[in-house]
Amino acid sequence: MRYPEVPIHTLLRFIEEDAPFGDITSEFILDKQSCLADIIAKEDAILAGLSEISRLFRHYGVETSSGYEDGNSIASGTVVLSLTGDAHAILLVERTALNLMGRMSGIASQTRKIQELVSSINPCCRIAATRKTAPGLRLLDKKAAMIGGADPHRFSLSDAILIKDTHRVLIPLGEAIKRAKTAGIYHLIEVEAESSEEAAEAAQAGADMILLDNMSPEQISSTLTLLKTHGLRDQVMIELSGGITPDNITWYAALKVDRISLGMLTHTVRNADFSLEIRPGSNVL
Repeated sequence: MRYPEVPIHTLLRFIEEDAPFGDITSEFILDKQSCLADIIAKEDAILAGLSEISRLFRHYGVETSSGYEDGNSIASGTVVLSLTGDAHAILLVERTALNLMGRMSGIASQTRKIQELVSSINPCCRIAATRKTAPGLRLLDKKAAMIGGADPHRFSLSDAILIKDTHRVLIPLGEAIKRAKTAGIYHLIEVEAESSEEAAEAAQAGADMILLDNMSPEQISSTLTLLKTHGLRDQVMIELSGGITPDNITWYAALKVDRISLGMLTHTVRNADFSLEIRPGSNVL
């Protein structure tokens, strides 16, 4: 599967943040010298971020070598990337690289675990990431979730139309959908519904997808039944969100819905643990 590529200028901004005036420790205490180093997984994980950190190291003239790729399942102790190059360059990029790979692999690992759980119950249902990402990290977080097997959902407010309760306070639902359709046929129209009646109204008005927000499994089941009764279920995709966690997601997956969106994939992240270790035998240039 092809994943979005993060622009190199985005990655370089992270280096600029970490070393706005250079790495004064390495610059003052180390002679110019070549260096061999390995990045090693300290726990089992789904690998993500390898592409980004490899490009960063290469930008600074460091040679990279790896037998793995993003999406691979790796065991603790695996050397995921070997480096050869200037010691100053390797140490300059080290922390940014470990932070990126740790965060992205953490997201991918959690996502893979949850997606496999959902697929074991409902093979047609995919979990989806949301826009609940740290500012500046949207593309990286979304890419990590995709590597883990999730649908990325909207990358931005420009991607698709999602009519929420905050919109409906200001405009009737039917009129909102009517206006949304003027944006063109290539924009998906999704409507957030908080009751079975709202869901049916949205489907009748021509929504492509209905987001059932903060509903209990019982309420969702009743909504699906109502849509089927009116011959509307097959006309729309059904997405769930709100109050869904890894502990209760199996209840929701069993309802035969199409998508389950989870903000926790990207707003509550546990980094996977990686370290960079310098190999002995460096040569002074």
